[in-house]
Amino acid sequence: MNTPDLTNLNSQRFQNSNDDPTSAGSAKGSGFSFYTFVVTFGIMCGVWVLLSGKFDPFHMSLGVISCGIVAFFSSDLLFPSQIKVGAIVGQWFRFVKYVPWLMIEIFKANFHVTYLVFHPRMMDLIDPHIVRFRSRLTGDMALVTFANSITLTPGTITVDVSIDGDFKVHAIDRASGEPLPGEMEARVAKAFGEV
Repeated sequence: MNTPDLTNLNSQRFQNSNDDPTSAGSAKGSGFSFYTFVVTFGIMCGVWVLLSGKFDPFHMSLGVISCGIVAFFSSDLLFPSQIKVGAIVGQWFRFVKYVPWLMIEIFKANFHVTYLVFHPRMMDLIDPHIVRFRSRLTGDMALVTFANSITLTPGTITVDVSIDGDFKVHAIDRASGEPLPGEMEARVAKAFGEV
């Protein structure tokens, strides 16, 4: 079975189902939405200014040009046309509630990996293996968020995810791989309204 990587989720969905990408609700297929472009551009510029700290004309112009290009091609990722603005706001609030839980899990996993590294019997404790499972998540953003959350958590790396939700995750030991998909998947599903 062909399992595409994360960057090809949308393109593989159209190729595998022989659908026209314009029917899937992309902003470019259903007509360019100036509103979603402007909001995406504004969010990206705000984040860029916060993270860059460069305010000279050269860097500001590069930032504006980059944000404009990326917003043009990806505004439908933040604001899919089939979802109402109110639903998107609710989704963002649910996602913001998910982030602190993820940070705590990353913090706990850091201690676990540190324990493995400094343990005198490290070689006996480390048992690298691939965990395979099928996620119940269906949305592209939910799948990508789940895959990235797994990778951000020390001790696990998402190796592959298919459009059907088949995951392959490398775990450094049995304890790191056991909870998958588990609570993280449930929280991502709640954040993206897939409960």
